[in-house]
Order: sequence, then C-alpha cells, then structure tokens
Amino acid sequence: MLLRIAGALAPSQVAECRRALERVEWVDGRVTAGHLSIPVKRNAQVSEEHPVARELGRMILDTLERNPLFMSAALPAKIVPPLFNRYAEGQSYGPHVDGSVRPVAGGRRVRTDLAATLFLSELEEYDGGELVIDDTFGPQRIRLPAGSLVLYPASSVHHVTPVTRGARIASFFWIQSMVRDDHKRRMLFGLDASIQNLGRELPQHAAVLELTALYHNLVREWAEV
Repeated sequence: MLLRIAGALAPSQVAECRRALERVEWVDGRVTAGHLSIPVKRNAQVSEEHPVARELGRMILDTLERNPLFMSAALPAKIVPPLFNRYAEGQSYGPHVDGSVRPVAGGRRVRTDLAATLFLSELEEYDGGELVIDDTFGPQRIRLPAGSLVLYPASSVHHVTPVTRGARIASFFWIQSMVRDDHKRRMLFGLDASIQNLGRELPQHAAVLELTALYHNLVREWAEV
C-alpha cells in the first residue's frame, strides 16, 4: 500500500524544522548506506546522533501518533527515529531497496516493514528530486508539498531523481508494523476507513459495532506485539 498524507506536519512545524536544520552540519549521506547502495547514493544527511535530529524526530513522531490516518495505515509497533537528508543540485539516489532490519540505540533492532518520507521543502524551492517507487501498478512518482508524507512498503525498489535546481530537504524513517503483511494491513486500513465513514453517516447503525468487532478480532489474529 502506498499512501500520501497531506499536512502531516503543520506549517509552523515545518518552519521549526527548517530553522533548526539551517544550524546543523550536514555529512555525506553514504554513512548510512549499505554496501550496494554506496555507489548510487549522493546526498547529505544530519548525523543520527545530532541533538537537533533527535529533537525534531521526537516532535515528528509525537505529531504522527496523533494522526489517525498514519496510525490506521501503519499500525506501528516500533519506529526508527527520523533522519534528515538534503539533495542539492545534481544529487540523487539510484535504484535501491532498504535493508530489512535497522539497528537503533540500545542494541535494539527494527524490522523495516514500511518506509516514510516527510517532505520539508516547498515545491517551488527545487526542481527534480522526485521519489520514484516501483509499485504494483507501475512506478509512482512522488513530489509533495512541505509537511506532507508518503508511506510505502520498504520492500519496494525506489530511487530519487536528480535535483536540477535548489535543494530538496526531507525527513525519512522506517516502521515495524504490528501487522507485517502488506496485504493484511491494506485490508485492515480499508475496513477501518469504512467503519469511520459508516459511523459518521449512520452512527447508531448496528453494523458499526459489528464491523468494529470484526476489525479488532482481525488485528488480534494478525498482530505481533
């Protein structure tokens, strides 16, 4: 499932991120690349351990925990702390697939079921820099307004096209879902959306409770917690 979430961050939060990221030192993005990705990755990142990255990452995750669309689609169990990257003119990231397991602080490991990119640059600030994801229905070219997020299976082959003007700044991270199977997550997401729609139209209808029970019983059957 590939999902675009508009306005995941408010404009004031985007501005806060941009001000903070103006003060940091950017390092070669290849420091977090696997050996197969190193030859095709050309961008800059903020160090994972940088206090600004940690502070902004907490703000992003706190905000997403209150986003019903994100929570319904991802069903997160664990989330890798958000990282931040920048593609300047001429930089890109060739076709690659994300590693299946990501180490995090404290010796823990997170299975990367889902990947997320949160755009922090306004569309008029740069040209190029599209995130291209090989989806079931063909390549999906993603270029979203600042504050919007795309959520997609981390198993997808994807790349970032060269930036031809300006700079593209974004946050990116991975999610281990309580339901690892993408097809099952997609069905649960659709069922949850139908329950919400029915509840708004016919809040007293008996089917609202029946479908809600079905949803939770399926989660109970499929979730790993």
